[in-house]
Amino acid sequence: MLGQRRPGGDFTEALLERALERAELSPPDRGLCHELVLGVVRWQAALDWLIARKTPGRTQKAALQDLLRLGLYQSFWLDRIPAHAAVHETVEQAKQAGFGPQAGFINAVLRGYLRELDETKKLLGELKTSQPAIGWSHPEWLVARWQKNFGAEKTAQLLEWNNTPAKTFARVNTLRTDAAQLIAKWRAENVDYDFFARDWTGENLVFELKSHPPLTSLESFRQGWFYVQDPSTLLAVRELDPQPGEAILDLCAAPGGKTTFIAQLTQNQSRLVAHDIFADRLKLVEENCARLGVTCVETVSAFSFQLSTFNKVLVDAPCSNTGVMRRRVDLRWRITPEEIERLRADQLELLDQAARQLKPAGVLVYSTCSLEPAENGELVKTFLAAHPEFKLERERALTPFADGVDGAFVTRLRRQ
Repeated sequence: MLGQRRPGGDFTEALLERALERAELSPPDRGLCHELVLGVVRWQAALDWLIARKTPGRTQKAALQDLLRLGLYQSFWLDRIPAHAAVHETVEQAKQAGFGPQAGFINAVLRGYLRELDETKKLLGELKTSQPAIGWSHPEWLVARWQKNFGAEKTAQLLEWNNTPAKTFARVNTLRTDAAQLIAKWRAENVDYDFFARDWTGENLVFELKSHPPLTSLESFRQGWFYVQDPSTLLAVRELDPQPGEAILDLCAAPGGKTTFIAQLTQNQSRLVAHDIFADRLKLVEENCARLGVTCVETVSAFSFQLSTFNKVLVDAPCSNTGVMRRRVDLRWRITPEEIERLRADQLELLDQAARQLKPAGVLVYSTCSLEPAENGELVKTFLAAHPEFKLERERALTPFADGVDGAFVTRLRRQ
């Protein structure tokens, strides 16, 4: 079996979305809840530093620690909530959650910081330089790793990027419409957008959605006129350069963003196989294909192809996701150096499997959304040393601090 493994558990964003779907909240309250949950997770290290300053030698129960984090986040990171109101609401929530005896303690910690608000904000700002792992709320080992790879200045830019809410981008689906028609439709649907272009996207393919109603409520979404996708994910397909009539394998296809873009570029005129070992994730590929009008895709979970079958293979490998950390706010607290090493073994296994599926002179594109050389350039060198029949044609890394998009790595190899 291929070395694809499902990430352990759901990310905070997915859990939060499911909870909000069940909750009867007004749009403003829903937005505030979303901001509070993700903000507390994102700034956890800095919040815990604040708590430790006022509670030396004391360890709180997890729920009590979360209440303190919630109150402090509103006081120091949210301007729209008056600090005194944030303290009052946090104390009341503590009482409702069964922490009545600790309400006075919570009130004392939070009001203590209200008296030192400006001074403490200055300290938090200084921490971003003196102790960036705390000031920017990231694990120390990861900050040290990035400083070694990128230098202090670029690492600071990356840390800031990860703490900034992610933007939403939409790719025009030219199997259903064109940019002009989609823009006209968005104007009628109260979608505020902006143009976006990079050398690998070209013009009028990707748009930044600045504000909009719930996407699934839009007729343009339901009719498959666009697909939500960060621009960085398009680079791998551009390097694959799919052509009509080719046999193409997308080895780790779910949820289908790259698969459907391949179909779009080949105008549904390729033999495109989308593989993933998880049946429920393949269902996402099928749903996206149906919505977008993709008809050339065959989805498979069991791998039983003859060798040397495909003209081109895309391996968008499961990885550490360090390039998309601002989209997965709790990832920073889940990833470990050991996990990156484990992923390397899986990635090499996937490349070995892909190599056996290519015809002579076939193209193999390997991509990740990782910033780690161990999963990117260094891994490709390891693969090439074991497969002298392959030649490196091009490789490119996208980084938030250089390209203004999610991190990604793409390499194009050709079988001799």
